[in-house]
Amino acid sequence: MMNKALASWTKYWHVMNIGIQNTMAYRMNFLFRSVFSLIPLLATILLWKTIFAGKSEGETVGAYELPEMISYYLLILIVNSITAVNEEDWQIAADIRNGMISQFLLKPIDYLTYRISLFFANRVIYLAVAAIPVGLFLLFQREYWAPPASHSALALSLVSLVMTGILQFLMSYTMALLAFWVLEVATFIFIIYAFEYVAGGHLFPIDLLPGWLETLLYWTPFPYLISFPVLIYLGRVEEAAMWNGLFVQAAWLVIAFVAARFVWSRGIKSYTAVGG
Repeated sequence: MMNKALASWTKYWHVMNIGIQNTMAYRMNFLFRSVFSLIPLLATILLWKTIFAGKSEGETVGAYELPEMISYYLLILIVNSITAVNEEDWQIAADIRNGMISQFLLKPIDYLTYRISLFFANRVIYLAVAAIPVGLFLLFQREYWAPPASHSALALSLVSLVMTGILQFLMSYTMALLAFWVLEVATFIFIIYAFEYVAGGHLFPIDLLPGWLETLLYWTPFPYLISFPVLIYLGRVEEAAMWNGLFVQAAWLVIAFVAARFVWSRGIKSYTAVGG
């Protein structure tokens, strides 16, 4: 049993190494992507500075002062850099459309584990390349950087961050598997992205919303795709709500994993039934 587990780990570690080598070819693309992603963030920061400039000293927006608001967006930048799914969903859909998926039906390789190994490899290279421009931007905005609310908030935000990355991948993976039945999955991917961008707290902190709407959103997966670890870090979530949120995030992680396995099994049956 131990030898089998070790062999499986070695196999997917090799996949990660190959993924890192292949992803290195796109390092300039990653560099430009990381640089240009800072432009809308800078515009957002300037917008909030303008909003707060029209307020009296000490006045807040939804209990946020200017440094806290800018810290929120800087942390969103970090979370997004670590967890965002860039090309994996398009590659999975292309594997299905082009018939490349057939080779995985003939090999002792779990496609989900294979893909998440490549996702980790992609994130490693992206972070290595983006470290310089993102690091310089954070240094430039260092006066607004907020420390964690507490040591426990830092630790739990990291736990939430790991779940955020895996949840993002599983949802993108499942959307891409729709290519078993439809020719183009872009519409589904963009719909999920739009909900994540607004309801996930990318556009603005969701605790600025009316209380009933904020509570409703916390039962959906979207806040856990980007902003929840940030809110924990900043201490913007009360202890009871924080533990409830971590439980809901873990529940959505299990649901996403089961959904990914289910859609894969149904998709493969459909694929082989038509001679794939």
